[in-house]
Amino acid sequence: MDRAQKEKVVEELGQIFESSGVVVVAHYTGLTVAEMQDLRARMRDAGGSVRVAKNRLAKIALEGRPQAQMADYLTGMTVLSYSEDPVAAAKVAEGFAKDNSKFEIVGGAMGETVLDRAGVKAVSEMPSREELLAQIAGMIGAPASNIAGAIGAPASNIASILSTIEERAEAA
Repeated sequence: MDRAQKEKVVEELGQIFESSGVVVVAHYTGLTVAEMQDLRARMRDAGGSVRVAKNRLAKIALEGRPQAQMADYLTGMTVLSYSEDPVAAAKVAEGFAKDNSKFEIVGGAMGETVLDRAGVKAVSEMPSREELLAQIAGMIGAPASNIAGAIGAPASNIASILSTIEERAEAA
């Protein structure tokens, strides 16, 4: 790899660190090509990506950034999983780590905050953007349905009272 290619890789990695909602750093020693392709497919389905890069170039890309402490995790055979959604990459990485003991999450970053192993696990347990939007929509819709029920209740009560009076009148 010549100098121009290295500069391009450093620039691409800088964009990843800057624009991603979450970046997960993991060791992948011993993973087969098929297992790595499985990780890439899972990440792609969740809206994320996977990048294997030289640790030295990734450390250069981290220089001067708020998450520069993440450089401590860049030792050995590392892979970066990242996504714009602040939860997606962490969820996929955690799920993949459960299925593959050779895939070891060491840390990461969420925005400008550097995460240790426990931090990545905590982020993976948070609801995704879509789940949060669904919960918010449900909360917004619930009061409207309660109001509609309250408005409709007196009418149904009156109808049941009238039907009871009518049944008594017919019985007598």
